[in-house]
Amino acid sequence: MAETYDPRRTAVLLVDPYNDFLSEGGKVWPRLEPVAGSVGLLDHLRSVIAAARENGVRVVFVPHRRWEPGDYETWDHPTPSQRKIQEFHHFARGSWGGEFHPDFQPWPGEVVVQEHWGSSGFANTDLDMQLKQHGVTHVILVGVLANTCVEATARFAMELGYHVTLVSDATAALSPEMMHAAHELNGPTYAQAIVTTDRLVTAFNGSRGDSRTRPR
Repeated sequence: MAETYDPRRTAVLLVDPYNDFLSEGGKVWPRLEPVAGSVGLLDHLRSVIAAARENGVRVVFVPHRRWEPGDYETWDHPTPSQRKIQEFHHFARGSWGGEFHPDFQPWPGEVVVQEHWGSSGFANTDLDMQLKQHGVTHVILVGVLANTCVEATARFAMELGYHVTLVSDATAALSPEMMHAAHELNGPTYAQAIVTTDRLVTAFNGSRGDSRTRPR
């Protein structure tokens, strides 16, 4: 049975589109670039976001906590990832690296949810409330990183009862092995659909004049 997407009930969740992740000169970009380049991450993100906006699919920004002085210093048990943020000041508030990539800026009326401290964009944020208040039942995950914040947000969405779609080439990870785990091993255990950007954009564009989009 083919998946269907009603633009009125669907949202693209754009996870962590920071300069530190996605831009030349970003702190994490050198580690991400090999995989990002191999899948065409930036062009595919541009395509997904543009097609969503053109076809009335809501775009929701799901940002990680921007580092600030003092973060995690008094915590009992920060995660290894939080320790790295504490050490290297990834996406520091007020810094260029902590700004969204220039190609991925919110449009007027688009929701930017509260920043997540861990990996899930739902935990301790207003994401679930924002989606429910806008009638969203289907979420499409893009952004970074595939095996951490994207996966954790998608898994949490499934637990909350959302229909989950992963876009395999509109995300990236720090190694091919991490990408393989995210989409070939873990994704099929919780996501209702795993598609490519081309398939998703075709579905979005095919929704004009219809209330639903259908990936092929």
